[in-house]
Amino acid sequence: MDRRARPGQNWVLVTQNPIPSSPSDDVATRVARRTLDKRGTDYAAEVRRLLDAGLEIMRTCGTESRPRVADIVAAAGLSNDAFYRHFPSKDALVAAILEDGNERLGLYVAHQMTKSPAPEGKVRRWVEGVMAQADDEIAATTLAVLWNAGAGLAGAPGSGSAAAPIATPLHEPLAALGSTRPELDATLIAHATVGRLADHLFAGTRPDPAEVDHLVSCCLAVAGASAEAGARTGLDTGVETGEE
Repeated sequence: MDRRARPGQNWVLVTQNPIPSSPSDDVATRVARRTLDKRGTDYAAEVRRLLDAGLEIMRTCGTESRPRVADIVAAAGLSNDAFYRHFPSKDALVAAILEDGNERLGLYVAHQMTKSPAPEGKVRRWVEGVMAQADDEIAATTLAVLWNAGAGLAGAPGSGSAAAPIATPLHEPLAALGSTRPELDATLIAHATVGRLADHLFAGTRPDPAEVDHLVSCCLAVAGASAEAGARTGLDTGVETGEE
């Protein structure tokens, strides 16, 4: 077959490529990948707008009324299609707002903990950071979101995996204090502390310094009890005792 290009014909189209391109890296795939990447960025921006709008409207409504999807969509400047592209219901959005708040709280307490070098000090900073969420405006916003969530929502603070971002900063200091199961101990502490925070939020009260001190003592006691249990069962705590 004569593969010579006729006048005006693109030579590339009539020349067989001696090294076929990989199907996973051909032009079509690369263009499609760029489209998906851009779409992913656009979708992330949409979700952020919905989260921020939902939080702001719930803050404004407080515990007097629950915003409608239409209210949230309008505040975000998006369409109903955009909302339901990311969330099957308003409850799903509320759960995402709670999850987002838990992650932000985890980052906040982790930052506060860097201000204390000793593990005991880090634990205190963690407790103070969590219980500070009962302060005035922060408390009103958190309570409004919890009220919109209703009872038993999976994203509620202290429930299931929602506690993980808050508990994670405790892993290192608890291990340094001798805990043989720092992840478990951190989860238990997070559930108890955030549960107590929820009590204050719904009661409209704030913890006093004595309560904060007591919570810190409880957290340290959990680490101490874990270390003692590990010693009794022969678990390795990472500390050499000099025994043969």
